[in-house]
Amino acid sequence: MLLFLFFLYFCYMMFNWLSLLTGLFYIVLGIVVIVYKFFFTILEPAIAYALGGVLILYGVFRIYRAISKIKKSRHEE
Repeated sequence: MLLFLFFLYFCYMMFNWLSLLTGLFYIVLGIVVIVYKFFFTILEPAIAYALGGVLILYGVFRIYRAISKIKKSRHEE
């Protein structure tokens, strides 16, 4: 039983760290969309900037949420 609880805690912490990595991925993807103006198809510049901006903002949001969860879990220990 103790091993199972440790496994659940490990999965929870890995999810937070993977959320950080996913946020970085979204930021890089947003920059790539802005620079190359391509996302599965060639985009107009205005659409590329808008989509890239949304992807970057979502990446920042994911990173913020992951950091706040990591800090919260450390304070609970």
